[in-house]
Amino acid sequence: MRKSLLFIPANHPGMLQNVDIFDADAVIFDLEDGVALTEKDAAKDLLASFFNHFSLKNVEKIVRIHEINDLDIIMSHHIDTICLPKADVLSLKLLDKKLSTLEKKHKLDHQIHIIALIETPESVLNALDIAKQPRVNGILLGAEDLATYLGVKRTLSGIEIEFARNMVIYAAKAMGIDAIDTPFTDTTDLSGLTKDIEHAKTIGMNAKACIHPNQIETVNTLFKPSKEDILYAQKILLAKQQADAQGLGAFSVDGKMVDKPIIDRAIQIINASKE
Repeated sequence: MRKSLLFIPANHPGMLQNVDIFDADAVIFDLEDGVALTEKDAAKDLLASFFNHFSLKNVEKIVRIHEINDLDIIMSHHIDTICLPKADVLSLKLLDKKLSTLEKKHKLDHQIHIIALIETPESVLNALDIAKQPRVNGILLGAEDLATYLGVKRTLSGIEIEFARNMVIYAAKAMGIDAIDTPFTDTTDLSGLTKDIEHAKTIGMNAKACIHPNQIETVNTLFKPSKEDILYAQKILLAKQQADAQGLGAFSVDGKMVDKPIIDRAIQIINASKE
């Protein structure tokens, strides 16, 4: 289960070399907004070289591409996921086809997933269709670009992105994938970050993107399941074991029927509590 996803500019050799010291669940190697247009070619070459010489364990390796053809240069068996900016249904279908071709060409032993970046009013309104696309296992809200499209200022309260947050959350939950919250851009305001996470978690986000390593600990801590959540998940899984032993197809906990989504959620909570 993802909690923290750290953006790292792909043209920054020092950060690339030290990526394994960060405690993020995932690292997003950025070839888009984090890299100037004049440096994108060099960044792609640097990232390709990095993947050829370094093997990172215990962290999800994500690449935010600038354009789909970036994959011709950076494709590696080390890549777990592609983050697609300004995602829409058509671009996701094209990316799916491109990945299928490259997976065969490079004889990858795993399927590469996609995180769809929701940054435009149209993509907000089409969040569910985006979440339904092949390979998509997470949708990430990009509030800065969205605010520009909306012609509004970003605020600490986040009221201007509340509708977008909810659209992302409902689409993600409907499809059983990750709802990833937009980064908190003031890297010095950990109190503000805490309040932002608490609100995002309350309404259903289960992870958050970070733009600085000093945000990771706060994100990881606050997105971990609570003691109450863990105890209830244990109760559900124990009841399932007992029901299976008795050959029961259905069972209840605290008077509520338990179905597969609830069991899956309990497993996710227990797994997350061990991380």
